[in-house]
Amino acid sequence: MLNAAPTGRRTADPSGRRGLDPEAHVLVVEDDAAMRHLIARLLRENGFRATGVRDGREMWETLRNTAVDLVLLDVMLPGQSGLDLLRLLRSERGSLPVVMVTAKGAEADRVLGLDLGADDYLPKPFGRRELLARIRAVLRRARPPSAAAPEGTTTRADHRLRFEGWTADLARRELLAPGGAVVDLSGAEYDLLLAFLEHPHRVLARDQILELSRGRLADPNDRSVDVLVSRLRRKLEGEDGKGAMIKTVRGAGYMFLPRVERGA
Repeated sequence: MLNAAPTGRRTADPSGRRGLDPEAHVLVVEDDAAMRHLIARLLRENGFRATGVRDGREMWETLRNTAVDLVLLDVMLPGQSGLDLLRLLRSERGSLPVVMVTAKGAEADRVLGLDLGADDYLPKPFGRRELLARIRAVLRRARPPSAAAPEGTTTRADHRLRFEGWTADLARRELLAPGGAVVDLSGAEYDLLLAFLEHPHRVLARDQILELSRGRLADPNDRSVDVLVSRLRRKLEGEDGKGAMIKTVRGAGYMFLPRVERGA
């Protein structure tokens, strides 16, 4: 099985490269929490954005609210299986790259997954290098680096997330205020904002925020999350708190209230 990286150390990228695109987004669909967190952390440490979800319901919710470049899909899931979800993905999101992951290594299982349209198939246990190499290979096939974008079209680097007049530039990792000024955000504040923008109108529990913050918090506990949210809230809402954007849901977590739109 995938081994945990040493705490506090950055996993080396064996290819010497980071993600193919500026923070290509991988959706990890895995019901085992420890494995899901470990894979997501590995991807983030190697230049990708990563969102982890537990099942098909959370997968569809994420796909409706944010752009995803590749789905890493476990076969054995509660409710709908990964193979059932793959069938639906191919009918509704035909070109979205999918890499299947399963503990089953039988040839029949691999053939079935590939026949249903999986771009690759990775049996457990697998190593970090193999996982990263397969993801990069699938992304290369999906978006050949030599293919130039036609004039007048937007590229991923042009994509932005907009809300209430604010703009998050995903390529530059910058937040622009409604007047156009760049807002000074720490790495943890930016990652928290991105988590909210990718899950608007959804309650994020503190443990989810800790996971999505890429381990940037020096003291990872509920109090440090509350402090981080307060810092981001002040920068978005001002000291007077007018025009609230982040709602505290007592006993549950936090919810981002504005409508989020994607566009160049």
